[in-house]
Amino acid sequence: MKPALSLFVLALLAGHALAGEWEPVTTELLKTEKTGFGRVSGVVIDRSTGEVFIWLSDRGLYRSVDQGTTWKPFGPRIKGRTEWPGCMLTNPAGPLKSWVIATVYGGPIRFSDDAGETWKAMDAKSGHVDWVAVDWSDPARKFVLTLKHESGDLLLASHDGGQTFREVGKGFGPACIFDHQTGVVVQIVPGEGAKKANKRILARTTDGAKTFQPIAEHSIKAVPSWFGETPYWLTDKALITSSDKGQTWKELGAVRGGISGPAFGKDAKLQFVLTSAGVVESADGGTSWSAPVALPKEMKGTSPLSWIAYDPKGDVLYVMKMGSELYRLKRGK
Repeated sequence: MKPALSLFVLALLAGHALAGEWEPVTTELLKTEKTGFGRVSGVVIDRSTGEVFIWLSDRGLYRSVDQGTTWKPFGPRIKGRTEWPGCMLTNPAGPLKSWVIATVYGGPIRFSDDAGETWKAMDAKSGHVDWVAVDWSDPARKFVLTLKHESGDLLLASHDGGQTFREVGKGFGPACIFDHQTGVVVQIVPGEGAKKANKRILARTTDGAKTFQPIAEHSIKAVPSWFGETPYWLTDKALITSSDKGQTWKELGAVRGGISGPAFGKDAKLQFVLTSAGVVESADGGTSWSAPVALPKEMKGTSPLSWIAYDPKGDVLYVMKMGSELYRLKRGK
């Protein structure tokens, strides 16, 4: 793309996203519900219907069928909060059917395969974790990885759908699972010398997290997002993706200060990423990105515990930071 045309496209993207204003949509809900620390702590969209789901600290899931105007309880009433993006997973293709939820300062990982009508719990050892990764290629999701909270980045693995877990070791970060034996995990490598900072690399396993082989030196702190069978992962410099079960990773467009996402449109061409400077948008699958759209001032910036979601049916963006309200941006056409 020629430089002049590229700037024109970016300007159009930025203007499109600014068609509305950010609105808080949980003000009344937070007045009536006595939440624990963290208040609103996570958001998920059913991309097929536009329904919005949020986690309220120590209260559980709430659902809105009218873009956040009204809310009703949904699912189990349990303690805990979903701090990091990656605490609430839903099936990456088709109508929302499966949930996998990890709660920090709560009980074990819980899951549902009937759109939230009934819920089951994994082993108690999966309690007090930062995030969860599962094998979406397997309907039984037997291969599970999760990271214990405040435990030296201790990685746990399950091969029976969470009935039992074993300790893999310390010094790990977010993970991406491709099949019942294959996954890629962020590994924290100690720096050399007294003043050398630790490095974050990608390490691949093909034996169910028994052994790992370094494959790339990407600094990653966020969890990956999936569109169908394809993962998209934010590094500290760009968005990367893999089409060969994590053997190699292709760098897409540069994204600075990425925190969470991408959230997808009706296909993977339209993407949104939450950065420290605001929300950036791509209309070409992550190759080029718009100028950032500023976040609501009341949100008071971002943190690693910030979330983004997008409703492609209603063309509505949602952002939040653990402890803030949920904010809605009706983009318009």
